[in-house]
Amino acid sequence: MLNPGNAVKVSIYLSEGSTHHGVPVYSSILDFLFYRGVSGATVLKGIAGFGADHHIHSASVVEISDHLPLKIEFIESREKVNELLGKLEELAGTGMIELQETTVAKPAQASKKKTPVPPSHMKMEGKARMMRIYIGESDRWKEKPLHTALVEAMRANDIAGVTVYRGILGYGAHRRIHKDKPLHLSHDCSIMLSAVDTEEKLQAFLPLVEQMVEEGLVVLSDVDIIKYSYRALDAERP
Repeated sequence: MLNPGNAVKVSIYLSEGSTHHGVPVYSSILDFLFYRGVSGATVLKGIAGFGADHHIHSASVVEISDHLPLKIEFIESREKVNELLGKLEELAGTGMIELQETTVAKPAQASKKKTPVPPSHMKMEGKARMMRIYIGESDRWKEKPLHTALVEAMRANDIAGVTVYRGILGYGAHRRIHKDKPLHLSHDCSIMLSAVDTEEKLQAFLPLVEQMVEEGLVVLSDVDIIKYSYRALDAERP
C-alpha cells in the first residue's frame, strides 16, 4: 500500500502495436503490475508522435494508426520500483522507461462499498409555524412565475418544505372573481403556497417574501406538527 512521503513515478513509453509473446505489451505490463501489488497504473494514448526510429505516427479520421505512442504511469516506493525494474525492462523491449522522484501528499484509497440499510421509522412532534402566501397565477418575479420563484427561494433558504395549491374559485383585494372554467384554463387563478418550519426560519425568510410579493397576502399561524417519515440510516456511521 502506498504511503505519504517520498516515492518514484515510473513512466514507460511504448508503441501501441508492440507485442510480447503475441500479447500487447501494455496489457502484459498492466497484468504484471496488478499481480505484483502496485497501487495503481494508468495507460495514456497519444494522438501523434515519433520514437527512436524517427517515424511520425499520427491518428486521422480516415486511417487509425496502430503505432501510436502509449505511456504507462504508476507511482510506488523506491524499494518496490527497484524490485520490479528488471522485469519491466524486459517487457518494455525497445520502449523507454523514465524514473522521476516525487512526493505523495495523499495516497488514493479504495472506495468503501455501501451496504443497503433498511429505513428506520422516525416520528417527529413539536411546535412550529405555518406560512401561507396567497398570490395570483399570473404574478411574475424577474420574468418567471412568482409561485415558482418562491418555491426556489424557499429551497435555497432551507425551508423544510412547501406545497403549491391552485384555486378553482376565489377573489382577492380587487374583488374580481377568478374561476377555473371547464372549457379553458384561466391564467389568473388563485395560488396558495403553504410552508411549515420553525419560527426563526420563517421570520428570517419574511424579508425576502416582502421583496418578491408585490400584491398578495401572507399569513403566519401556530401549528402542532406530528410528522411521520422514513429516513435511511447512514451505512458508514461508526
